[in-house]
Amino acid sequence: MSDDLYREQILEHYKNPHHFGELADADITQEGDNPLCGDVITFYLKLDDGRLGDVRFRGRGCAISQASASMLTDLIVGKPLQELKTFPTKDLLEELGIQISPARMKCATLSVNTLRVALNGDVPEED
Repeated sequence: MSDDLYREQILEHYKNPHHFGELADADITQEGDNPLCGDVITFYLKLDDGRLGDVRFRGRGCAISQASASMLTDLIVGKPLQELKTFPTKDLLEELGIQISPARMKCATLSVNTLRVALNGDVPEED
């Protein structure tokens, strides 16, 4: 896919995010933020027999942070929690499909880091 098509996909997720909203009966609620640019994401996770049964998020911020949260929710719903505890950042960056500058990397990875905190209590180092 060309960079232009990926950019269109990012804008589409930003304008019409998937899994957007709250889960009143969430088992885990976790907020993450990027104080450098003001991005905020809150995940609402519903667990189901060792899997992520449902996920919603609320957020505000730049297109990259919000699109990445939307894309991440598509990738993780239904997956085993053990797998999600170490979800590779590179998988999300590949889904975004564009070169992310060092200045925007915290925007792009806010969602996956917030997921890790929700499931692990901290952000484990990747191999």
